[in-house]
Amino acid sequence: MSTPAEPTYESTHSALWHGFADMGAVTSKGPFVVSRGEGAYIWDREGNKYLDATAGLWFTNVGHGRREIADAVAAQLGSLAHYSNFGDFVPETTLALAERLGEIAPVAGSKVFFTSGGSDSIDTAAKLARRYWHETGKPGKKLIVGRQKAYHGMHVAGTALAGIPVNRENYGELMPDARTVAWDDAKALLALIEEVGADQIAAFFCEPIIGAGGVYLPPQGYLQEVRQICRDHDVLFVADEVVTGFGRIGGSWFASTRFDLQPDLMTTAKGLTSGYVPMGAVFVAPHIAEPFFSGGVWWRHGYTYGGHAGAAAAAMATLDIMERENLLQESARLETSLHTHLAPLADHPRVQEVRSGLGAVAAVQLADPAEALPFVGTLREHGVSGRAAGQGAMQISPSSVMTDAEVEELAGRILSALG
Repeated sequence: MSTPAEPTYESTHSALWHGFADMGAVTSKGPFVVSRGEGAYIWDREGNKYLDATAGLWFTNVGHGRREIADAVAAQLGSLAHYSNFGDFVPETTLALAERLGEIAPVAGSKVFFTSGGSDSIDTAAKLARRYWHETGKPGKKLIVGRQKAYHGMHVAGTALAGIPVNRENYGELMPDARTVAWDDAKALLALIEEVGADQIAAFFCEPIIGAGGVYLPPQGYLQEVRQICRDHDVLFVADEVVTGFGRIGGSWFASTRFDLQPDLMTTAKGLTSGYVPMGAVFVAPHIAEPFFSGGVWWRHGYTYGGHAGAAAAAMATLDIMERENLLQESARLETSLHTHLAPLADHPRVQEVRSGLGAVAAVQLADPAEALPFVGTLREHGVSGRAAGQGAMQISPSSVMTDAEVEELAGRILSALG
């Protein structure tokens, strides 16, 4: 198996401040500069080729280098780049996308509120949940609840909800009405409801599969149980499908569809445009939207670039590709393939466990979490672009176009990197 040459860097000094990075470490060696991508591969600027194990950051579901999407965006920008969605304005393409998304929503008749990305979607859902209860005569319901290990973006609400403690550190109390419960025990949510009172709780935020926290699959029956608890106690159930939406959960557009969760609100982004242009969307079930659509109520919330016309064109082209190439079923194939080829890595002494078998996601959990960040560099030496997630896990979330042979190659390269 061929491996890339050691990358060289023109300069370690750059004006760029990277997200989620020790900038001292980045500056000392220089950035890993990605120059192009095609299918399930990327290339650095020295021409070295890598299997993209993470689809960028969970998002390139249709693969890199799709000229069809680029052409759709260019055509839209040449006609109308964007126009605000405030008031009664809307670009034609944005309106068409909303209708199309409504047709695949897990809850029939859902409304679609566009954002600029996943963190926007989370803050939108948090605000809407509280405002909904105000409009329905229960203004005391303000508390929002998340889970340990969970990641919900890095805006104020998402940071306050973070189940990854280091993501909340040193910011002070951003939002006092936020709590977290155990990620794998539905009874922990019930206990909190009984402790503080259902009349105080607005919503429960739930990733169907915990993503950035380390790729943790839901225990058998967990999703259905917490959904029913929310229903029984008049707490809104918010499915955070920023990672799992648009085909990452094999065979369905959304995990909420596969598990029949019927969410009150569902947050999305990433796969909506396959990351070609930033965009997010919140799906709002009809009963949540009703108070705002009955007339006389303003929801004073929105984003300048929410529903951006160019992004809407990218989303329409992405959905076209997914439907034409049957990528929902390809994701189901990947679910099996990843489990088949990655699960044996659990036998390696440097691996604690492999989490796989649900959706086109997996995690190779290293026995020593301190090895995770250096191991990302080792993977590059073996021709894999990877990422550490949670406490010492290697995130695996390839595009739906990765073949079974490429999955086998990926597993082989990870094994070689483990030594």
